[in-house]
Amino acid sequence: MGDEKLFKGFNHNFLVDDKIKQRISLPSLQRKRKDELAPVKYNDRLKIDYLNYSVLLSGSRKFPIFTASNIDGRLFKSTPRPKSWKLDNRVKEFQWGKDLYEAKKSDFDKGHMTRREDVQWGETEEMARKAAYSTFYYTNAVPQHKDLNQEIWKNLEDYILHTETRKKSLKVCVFTGPVLRNDDPEFVTPVKGEKIKLPVIFWKVVIYPKENGKLYRAGFMMSQNKLLTEDGIIIPKLKAAPEAADEPFSQFDDAETYQVNISLIEKLTNLKMPMALDAYKDDRNRKLVMKVIEVEPGNRPKFTQKEEPAFSIMNIVL
Repeated sequence: MGDEKLFKGFNHNFLVDDKIKQRISLPSLQRKRKDELAPVKYNDRLKIDYLNYSVLLSGSRKFPIFTASNIDGRLFKSTPRPKSWKLDNRVKEFQWGKDLYEAKKSDFDKGHMTRREDVQWGETEEMARKAAYSTFYYTNAVPQHKDLNQEIWKNLEDYILHTETRKKSLKVCVFTGPVLRNDDPEFVTPVKGEKIKLPVIFWKVVIYPKENGKLYRAGFMMSQNKLLTEDGIIIPKLKAAPEAADEPFSQFDDAETYQVNISLIEKLTNLKMPMALDAYKDDRNRKLVMKVIEVEPGNRPKFTQKEEPAFSIMNIVL
């Protein structure tokens, strides 16, 4: 990879133009979350910058607290997918590498928080390629069940990138991360003698402009708890008491993707999201409905067959 000098990270002014004057800040951390941040060599801001995105890393869990990315649908380029992952020497002792992902019963993927295609843009194909390669650091990964990483959650990510951002030539900012909870279930295999708690809930917040010159935000969540439990990857937790059944995270145990109120994400993550108008204001979580679409050959957008989503999301609110 070797392109660290190009790593400028998340651009707060990315959405500023003639209509929009608002800078997009990173989600703000409560004091206890700030104390959790891994120290970053050569950077006293505790932020790990890459090409078109940044990572805030938990020093205790060795997983991202969240990642922040800029996506430019106009400058997307197709590039080959890298085959290998790399440790980041700036936080070398605060990340999980091959020891976790090659351990016994590690039947999960290295799940990108900022995904490769989202930052795979630039004025040249070379810059897009370097940005894509910069997502293959372990600091940007969390174990994700293959059915989540390759199907359910991926469908939402494809929809945001290809159907919304690329097709409409938009610029958007995306924040993604796991919900890191003290009572997350343990991976069945200790790694180097250490018990590892695996996150089971993931969230995503998208901030985007509309033609009225205003910024909007939309939030999504899903859980892999059921998938990991059924495959024997995590140690099952004791069944929750009846009074605990109403806890917000229990609503996401069916491995589906939900559109949610931003306030719920803030509650579960102890983060404060950047301000924008809420696209979805309902307190009820909305299970997203995917529908396979048939597209006439002459009406296909200029995406490769591999990149083009073969579905629409019927009830998403943007």
